[in-house]
Amino acid sequence: MIKASNLTKTFDGSTAVDNVSFSVECGETLVLLGTSGCGKTTTLKMINRLIEPTSGKLVIEGKDIQEQKPENLRKQIGYVIQNIGLFPHYTVEQSIAIVPNLLNWDKKRIAKRTLELMELVGLPLEYLQRHPNELSGGQQQRVGLARALAADPSIVLLDEPFGALDPITRRQIQEEFKNLETLLHKTMVLVTHDVFEAIDLGDRICLMDRGKVQQMGTAKELIFSPENEFSKSFFQAKRFQLELKVTKLKDLLPEIQSHDIKDKDVKTFSTDDNLLDVLETMEKSSLKNSTLQIQDSSFQSPILNTTCEELLSAFYKIKSKQKC
Repeated sequence: MIKASNLTKTFDGSTAVDNVSFSVECGETLVLLGTSGCGKTTTLKMINRLIEPTSGKLVIEGKDIQEQKPENLRKQIGYVIQNIGLFPHYTVEQSIAIVPNLLNWDKKRIAKRTLELMELVGLPLEYLQRHPNELSGGQQQRVGLARALAADPSIVLLDEPFGALDPITRRQIQEEFKNLETLLHKTMVLVTHDVFEAIDLGDRICLMDRGKVQQMGTAKELIFSPENEFSKSFFQAKRFQLELKVTKLKDLLPEIQSHDIKDKDVKTFSTDDNLLDVLETMEKSSLKNSTLQIQDSSFQSPILNTTCEELLSAFYKIKSKQKC
C-alpha cells in the first residue's frame, strides 16, 4: 500500500505540488490525470524519491520512505517512462538484467527471468542481442516494461508510458498491458493526460490541476458526478463518449428486455464490456443493425439478446434517472 500525506513540492518559490494526499491499496491502479504542468509527474517521482518533497510524508507498506536509502527504495519499485530510457549501448538482454544485477542475482536466475519476460511482453528471443536503435517504438516500450518487471516488484510506477507511440501501436500496447496476468496483483500508479487511457487502465483516478487534487474517485464518479467546475469542464469536450465508456452492459440489464435471435450471425459481448466499445465494434462490423447477445463475464452462459438501439435507449433511461 502507498499512502501520501500532504505532499508539497516547491521549485524556486513556485509550488508544483500543493498539499496532495492519496492512498493506493495493494493490487490497485491509481491514475494521476491532468494537463501538462498540473504536478502529476512531480507527484509520481516523489514516490520513488527521484524528487524529494519540500514537505509531507510518503509511506510504502508501512514504512516511511525517508527512512530508506533512495537506491534501495528504487530497487523495489518498477519504473516505466515515456521515452523508455533504454541505454543505447545495452542490448535487450542487458537492459532487462539491470536491476537483477544490482540485486546480485546469480546468472542462471537472471537468464531464466529474462526468458520469462521476453515471452511475457511478446518479444522473440532473437531480439535479446539487439540494441534500442534496432527496435521499433513499440518493441522498445515492451523492453522498458520487461526491465521494470525484472525483479518482480510489488509496486510499478508509470509516467506517460505509451505517450511516444503512434495511435495504433499505442492502442495495441495498452490492450496487451491491460491483459497481462502478472500485473493483476501489482500496485501501480500511472501518470497520463489521456482520459480514455485513464479509464481503460485505472481502478481510480486522481484528477489534478495546478498542483492540487481536484477530485478522486472511479471514472464513473468523475464523469457522472463532478465535484467542482474544473472536474466538469475537464471532461466536457468528450463527455458523451466518456459516459458511454464508463457504462458497462451490466449497468443496462435492468432496462432491457430480451428477445429471440433472428439473425444467423450474432456478435457476443460480456456484461463487463463498456457501451462505447460495443457500439464501435458493431458499427465496424457488417452486423451493426443486427441482434447482439450479452453473456456473463466468463462467457459461459447467455443472459439476453438485444440491439444497439435498445442499448442506447436503456442508457438514456438510466442517465435520466441519475439526474432526478
